[in-house]
Amino acid sequence: MLPVVTATRYVTPLREGGSLPGLMEADDLGTYVVKWRAAGQGVKVLVAEIVCAELARALGLPVPALVTVDVAAELAVGEPDHEVQELLQRSAGRNLGLDYLPGALDFEAGADGVDPELAGRVLWFDALIGNVDRSWRNPNMLFWHGRLQLIDHGAALTFHHHWPGAEAAVTRPYDASAHALVECAPDVPAADAALAGRVTRPLLDGVLEQVPDEWLTDDGGEPAHAVRNRYTGQLLARLAARDAWLPGLVAAAATGGAGRRRGPVGANRPGWLGPPPPEGMSQR
Repeated sequence: MLPVVTATRYVTPLREGGSLPGLMEADDLGTYVVKWRAAGQGVKVLVAEIVCAELARALGLPVPALVTVDVAAELAVGEPDHEVQELLQRSAGRNLGLDYLPGALDFEAGADGVDPELAGRVLWFDALIGNVDRSWRNPNMLFWHGRLQLIDHGAALTFHHHWPGAEAAVTRPYDASAHALVECAPDVPAADAALAGRVTRPLLDGVLEQVPDEWLTDDGGEPAHAVRNRYTGQLLARLAARDAWLPGLVAAAATGGAGRRRGPVGANRPGWLGPPPPEGMSQR
């Protein structure tokens, strides 16, 4: 299971998208970006965050540490925004925390430093999980201490929002034309050779075990272990169907996609990180 911490102070809401994550301090002296169980997207987004981040970690891809955060409703009392206060109160109990990365740089600040090997592995991984949210408009990647960090995987695993249609997602091509790394000469064949054999049933079972049971029991009353098996089976089927989506991925990487407009440094920076460090200042 993921480490469990208890929130000790609610710092501020992070007005990113519609889910209003919050910055919180915890009893392990850490600071976390907390995503709420009662947010509009529901707990499936939290499930996707855990499954994708922990699978990425198991494959050697860089992701911030995750924890579950026990939040008491009383911590919402000092929040003046009624909407945010209500969200905190409805989310009392177990939520998901992402390690806060102070001083992180936005993706555009270091995009040229992503080597083809890493770019290929991230692109291959995103195709496997069906991540639709890693475009140049919204890269969901940061640089921290000079190292790329993958964040925000809640929009992946779209099949779990409608399990009766999940079979169609197994062979669905992955549109990499606007992927944030497609212009970094991603070496997709090398990534496939390095990673495909590592995605096994025991690995996926271990990843799914990190998802709290109560976040998996809202699918018609099925027990958590049965829902876990469905996720594992779906991802293994997607892996086995690489002939349906890998050639298109290789072709997109070879052509550099459709091209993208580079924004100024900071344009794609998550607002919860605050302003970027002054030019020339090293990260702490």
